[in-house]
Amino acid sequence: MRVHNYLLALVCSITFFACNDKKKEVRKPSPQEETTPQIKLASKAEVILNQAIEAHGGNLYNSANYSFVFRDNTYHFKNDNQNYEFTKISKKYNNITIDVLKNGKLYRTVNGDTVNLNEKQIKGATGGINSVIYFATLPHKLNDASVNKTYIGDITIKEKNYAVLGITFNQEGGGEDFDDQYRYWINTETKKIDYLAYNYSVNNGGVRFRAAYNKRVVDGITFQDYTNYEAEVGTPLDQLPELFETGKLKELSKIKTEDIINLSTK
Repeated sequence: MRVHNYLLALVCSITFFACNDKKKEVRKPSPQEETTPQIKLASKAEVILNQAIEAHGGNLYNSANYSFVFRDNTYHFKNDNQNYEFTKISKKYNNITIDVLKNGKLYRTVNGDTVNLNEKQIKGATGGINSVIYFATLPHKLNDASVNKTYIGDITIKEKNYAVLGITFNQEGGGEDFDDQYRYWINTETKKIDYLAYNYSVNNGGVRFRAAYNKRVVDGITFQDYTNYEAEVGTPLDQLPELFETGKLKELSKIKTEDIINLSTK
């Protein structure tokens, strides 16, 4: 009897391990599964941002060719998918200065003559052009590889609902002011940016809040002006909507994009 029970236990043990081995084989992915690329689901921040980009112009930005006037200077931006050419034309006295930023490389002419710039001048001119085009074409550039997007939550400003996005930049590809922090309040109904804010550390630092107005669509792309407000240095960006609603922000200026022309139709 003991021999019989031993044999029975041995058979059961063999069967148990064999079943376990079969289970392990079932769990092992097939060669086809191993080679199938995994689909990365978009985060909520990415979904909200992509909806905003689509609402403001979407794929039209990829081949956009526009000019506009900002603070008495004329700007052009011409996009060809990954290639771009930004131009700034300024006039002072009898001199016409043209800066052309083409795929990251800056060229300057004054009255038609090429001017050689030092590194500091190149950085200053490049940053200036990029900044103006960046704000004029928001939120087009917010999907660049150097941009980090975070969904902050939902709030109400002046009885309208907004999704809040936090934006930071990597040092590589983020420009000179990569450590600036941004907030974008995106209207949940229109999917467009109604408010934005940012802080910066240069020149002793600052905090700004902008409220959009004069929204207009020019051949499919939205352009809007902003009222620019100032808050005390160190004010958390997420407190700015409440300060705005209660009239505790100081108005600094108007950010106007004027005389907009779609050059591709000319």
